[in-house]
Amino acid sequence: MERIYFDNAATTPLDPLVLEAMMPYLTEKFGNPSSIYSYGRETRMAVENARKTVAKILNAHPAEIFFTSGGTESSNTAIYGAVRDLGCKALITSRIEHHATLHTAERVASEYQIPLHYVKLLPGGHVDLDDLEKLLSQSQEKCLVTLMHANNEIGNLTDIEKVGMLCEKYQAIFHSDTVQTLGHFSFDLRKLPVHFITGSAHKFHGPKGVGILYIRDTVKIHPFINGGSQERNMRAGTENIYGIVGFARALELTLEHREKDSAHIRGIRNYFKKRIREEIPGVSFNGDHEGHFLHTILSVAFPKTEKSEMLLFNLDIHQICASGGSACTSGADIGSHVIQAISQDTDQVTVRFSFSKYNTLDEVDRVITFLKEVS
Repeated sequence: MERIYFDNAATTPLDPLVLEAMMPYLTEKFGNPSSIYSYGRETRMAVENARKTVAKILNAHPAEIFFTSGGTESSNTAIYGAVRDLGCKALITSRIEHHATLHTAERVASEYQIPLHYVKLLPGGHVDLDDLEKLLSQSQEKCLVTLMHANNEIGNLTDIEKVGMLCEKYQAIFHSDTVQTLGHFSFDLRKLPVHFITGSAHKFHGPKGVGILYIRDTVKIHPFINGGSQERNMRAGTENIYGIVGFARALELTLEHREKDSAHIRGIRNYFKKRIREEIPGVSFNGDHEGHFLHTILSVAFPKTEKSEMLLFNLDIHQICASGGSACTSGADIGSHVIQAISQDTDQVTVRFSFSKYNTLDEVDRVITFLKEVS
């Protein structure tokens, strides 16, 4: 049986056109960009052209784009930098952030002995912006607010423009984890009131191991990784040339085909949602699944039964790839911190299905047929 991949929020397959762009830098163009001879100059040019491409798509200045190993490193750099270098002496986040943010915020708060506040959540899992303003207005210290654009498990979208405006009002620094939305949404960073955003190529059909950190040119932080002058003295270590080239090409392709691909993915998600409602008694959905949501994700709650408790295992055996929560804990026998934060119902089994431009309606039908048998 051919495998069905419905876990695109965890990672996406590499677009063949991205691989094609990367191949020269995996073969004959192997120079170190710090070298002054021709091999180095051609890879240096590749890095800087990629930076310009990314900056243009995001309407940022090339000097504001820094290449990293991915979203986790980018978020660590931003959170540590805001506290260490920008005078933030209080942290505000939510309990449903990715662990790259949650664990880093906890560590920084402990290391620097500063308060860590969690903004309240509304019943559907959205951040309570009134409570955020209350926390900001009551703080006697400069705050770092770190809230993700789209939740990686339930797909809820946060209005980061409104969050940014609140941060401006109270002179707070704002970092947003945009790993799930970069490549799927249009960003205008000249207008968006945010100091840091993060991205990771493998979420939009680029290679793994490469990401970006956007740092607004009005703020200056010190490197998170030391030992060299790469990335304009902001990130030591020889650059991941083929990864950087792949990041830029993947982002270019999302821009070229966003309208068509988004419509296709929405169609897949809506069809899956309709079919599963019709065919599986008692099924429900987590998060704001009909309002302000990321169109690539659908978090499904199945009634807990002997069969459904083995659902992920059975899906895997039948070559269907999905997730029980975030990718970082899929395969681990622990509950999702996101689902725990938004639901007290212990009689449900949650499976996250997430879709890409490569998925088909036929795949949906095959998955629904299987779910009817085992749930």
